[in-house]
Amino acid sequence: MYSSCVRSSMLDESETWLVRKENGVALQRAEMTMVRWMCGVQLQDRVPSKGLKERLGLVYIISVLRQNRMRWYGHVLQKEDNDWVKKFMEYEVEGTRPRGRRKITWR
Repeated sequence: MYSSCVRSSMLDESETWLVRKENGVALQRAEMTMVRWMCGVQLQDRVPSKGLKERLGLVYIISVLRQNRMRWYGHVLQKEDNDWVKKFMEYEVEGTRPRGRRKITWR
């Protein structure tokens, strides 16, 4: 029970986060620090992370983030066409983008 409370406070309003690779790694490290603390295991004990997560019944935090985002996206798709959130998601920006990597979008 305690582990789900800690995780939910870590992921508050995560539906709208743009998670980059380095942010995901930082979240995983913070979560594993908390998991080790809850299990009473130190890093020097060399207990595999997978075993600790199985003991607590946890899944990877990145997959939970994806589930939260997809749930939010499903809610937005069900909204009426004149709702501001849905309008914002379908908004087309005029002009050209600067050179470089493409921006991440829902489409």
